[in-house]
Amino acid sequence: MKIYAKTDVGRKREMNQDYVYVTDKPVGPFPNLLVVADGMGGHKAGDFASKYTVKVVHEELEKTELDKPEEILKSIVSVANHKLIQAAQSDVKLEGMGTTLVIATVIGNTLYFSNVGDSRLYLIGDKIKQLSKDHSLVEEMVRLGGIKAEEAKNHPDKNIITRAMGVKEEVEADIYEYRLKKGDMILMCTDGLSNMVEDEDMFDIVKGARDIVEAVQMLIEKANSNGGRDNIGVVLAEPLADEVSAW
Repeated sequence: MKIYAKTDVGRKREMNQDYVYVTDKPVGPFPNLLVVADGMGGHKAGDFASKYTVKVVHEELEKTELDKPEEILKSIVSVANHKLIQAAQSDVKLEGMGTTLVIATVIGNTLYFSNVGDSRLYLIGDKIKQLSKDHSLVEEMVRLGGIKAEEAKNHPDKNIITRAMGVKEEVEADIYEYRLKKGDMILMCTDGLSNMVEDEDMFDIVKGARDIVEAVQMLIEKANSNGGRDNIGVVLAEPLADEVSAW
C-alpha cells in the first residue's frame, strides 16, 4: 500500500493539535496502520491528547492477543480512552482534554476502521463517499430530520461533537468493514480539511494529482487558501493490486 500523511497548523491557530500516524509495516496483527486524531483542550492539552492516544493505540496493537479486526479495534479504542482519562486526572494542566480518532487497516482486500468524533474517512473511487459518520450535534440533527444536510455545512454549532476520546469512562466507537475495489483510495482527515474544502473539490484534487504526495500537499494548500481556520490533518492511501478485489 502506498501511504502519505501530513499535518499543517493552518492559518489561524498557533498550535497544531492534529496528529497523524501511518505505516505500511505490520503492527501486531495489522499488516498496516493509518491513524488520524484531532485533539482538543486548552494550553497544550489537545496537542498531548492526540499524540498520546495514537501512541497508546500503537502499543496496544503490538501486544493484543485478539485476532478479529473488529474486536481488536473495539478493544484498543476502549483502552486508549481509559488511559487518556487517567493521564488527564494525573496532571491538572491536562484536565478537560480529548481527541477524535480514526484508526484504519487494510487486511487482504478489506478495509477495517473505527471512528470516534468528527474526523472522517472517505473512499475515493469513481466518486467520493464518506464512509464514517460524524459524531456531531449537527449530524444528529440531520439524522433526526431537524435540519437538511446542506444546512449542516454552515451551521453555527457544527464544531460541537457528541463523542470523543477522553471525555467519558466508556466510549462508543463505530466499527466498519468495507470491501475495496480496483482504483479505490482511502482519504482520512480532520475537520480542518473537511470544513474548508468541499467533498467534490477533494475528489478533483486527488484524481488530478500526479501521486498521493502531491495530492495531500494540494489538499492542505486548498484548505489554507480557503481560510485555513483550523489545523489540517490528512492521510491518503492507495492500496496495491493484491489489496483490492478484481470487481
